[in-house]
Amino acid sequence: MNTKIYNLICVGLIACALSSCSDFLDEHTPQATLSDDQVKDPENAEAMVVSAYAVFTTAEDINSSFSMWNFDVRSDDAYKGGSGTSDGDVFHQLEVQQGVLTTNWNINDIWVRLFNSLSRVNSAIALLNATDDSYAMKQQRLAEMKFLRAYGHFLLKRLFKRIPFVVNENLSYDEYNQLSNTTFSNDEGWQLIIDDLMEAYNTLPETQSDKGRPTKAAAAAFLAKVYLYKAYRQDDPSTNQVTEINRSDLEKVIEFTNPALYANYGLEDDIHNNFRPEEQYENGKESLWAIQYSRNDGSTYGNLNWSYGLIPPNIPGATDGGCDFYKPSQNLVNAYRTGADGLPLIDTFNNKDYDKTTDNVDPRLFLTVGIPGLPYMFNKNYMMEETSIWSRSNGLYGYNVSLKHNVDPALIDNYLIKGSYWASPMNRIVFRYADVLLERAEAYAQLGNAEQAISLVNQIRSRAASSTQMISNYQNNYGVKMYITNYRGNYSKEDAIRIVKMERRLELGMESERFFDLVRWGEAATVLNKYYAEEIDNCAIYGGAHFTANKDEYLPIPFSQISASNGHYTQNIGNW
Repeated sequence: MNTKIYNLICVGLIACALSSCSDFLDEHTPQATLSDDQVKDPENAEAMVVSAYAVFTTAEDINSSFSMWNFDVRSDDAYKGGSGTSDGDVFHQLEVQQGVLTTNWNINDIWVRLFNSLSRVNSAIALLNATDDSYAMKQQRLAEMKFLRAYGHFLLKRLFKRIPFVVNENLSYDEYNQLSNTTFSNDEGWQLIIDDLMEAYNTLPETQSDKGRPTKAAAAAFLAKVYLYKAYRQDDPSTNQVTEINRSDLEKVIEFTNPALYANYGLEDDIHNNFRPEEQYENGKESLWAIQYSRNDGSTYGNLNWSYGLIPPNIPGATDGGCDFYKPSQNLVNAYRTGADGLPLIDTFNNKDYDKTTDNVDPRLFLTVGIPGLPYMFNKNYMMEETSIWSRSNGLYGYNVSLKHNVDPALIDNYLIKGSYWASPMNRIVFRYADVLLERAEAYAQLGNAEQAISLVNQIRSRAASSTQMISNYQNNYGVKMYITNYRGNYSKEDAIRIVKMERRLELGMESERFFDLVRWGEAATVLNKYYAEEIDNCAIYGGAHFTANKDEYLPIPFSQISASNGHYTQNIGNW
């Protein structure tokens, strides 16, 4: 977005302070405080639209990042990190799936922040609907807001499953108080999100001059993702098990991942370009829609991304105060090992820990995980070691560090800025083209077209093989062995599905997709209980960990929301 847009974001229009869905009304009806002429004035509608965009940066924080990294610590990709189990104890409880209470503050906090965002979006929709029809941008702005409303509901539904849907921006106070979180089945809930997205898809333009606004391709990518979630039906109200993989939904995934819809997009030459803060890398050809952050826009800190503020390590003289959260697991590191054929060791990747002096690995490992003996953020002035500098927990959570969220310390005061925590202007890509290809591959695999699925996976792997701009000297200087090849030959449907699932993990590692993928596939309990048993030697916190099927797939509905709902909210199964 341009500077004018950011200045409007900094000003905003409304300050949401909601604690439950039923509190929406007062903040939701801007017409009540505007004259008829003001309600019809397009400038007021535009300002409200900007306010709705702004809330997706201003409503999140370090403990409730809309990137969902805080909640991905439930997966086998990452440890919580920090100084120990009591540092962010409620997230430790989620990580080991023990002691999670409906009264835990973090569970209510993310609920409130996301419904605040939906309130802001619905306020914009209500004002746009009342705006004079002569306003040329009215329908496009409504489409943008429907996209944002779908995004808010999507984040909530992945976390909580059973949520109240606020898809009518004109509800009365009494009607808000009657909303239930079980009005719609799981399948019907996904369909409500799809309905908003279809309105967006049918109206949005091919390109936008303000990069933070969604395009038609962004809506297509979002539709493909939601249809893929919808395909794995979990409509038995007494379980969270996948009861069906729906063919018609998979065919919709194929429809909305058609390459013809993405003429302006493609894979970056190097995957690392997606995770660089410099302006020349922002909004590249792989970025279908990204949350826009900025610097030097007239305010003290700019519109910076503070939501990653807990992740940088605590490097003396550089990132002093870094909190060292969200640390890549040894299990994830091991997953990048490749065999003599250059392919992933899908069934045996965790039979031993990665040894950088003997094991071949996928080069994406070194673009995803900072490992002792290698330079942090590709800067040889910051060599990683097995010391407290690289682990605030003195090794409890290991010594690996995330690379996709962090910025080279050489860029401090430029692209890495210290305020209350560390922040960066680096955009957060919500939908990137690699994910579209993998979703298409998954749909093809489930439909029995293994050849098409493997061909798409190979596009991702070919790009991975050439993603060496930052690590071209690693083999000579640090003795690592990188070897990756494409899949060749014929594969069964079952093999293709396993290959696609593995490729998702390798390509999207530390991007907060993993836990939600495991739940979507119905594999969370099996995969994570195996992970806990295998990972104890690397991370002792898992000694008492256990994932309970039909309970731990989703967060409990917060106690305060149940209490405020006048009996209209039902707790998720397995929680009380």
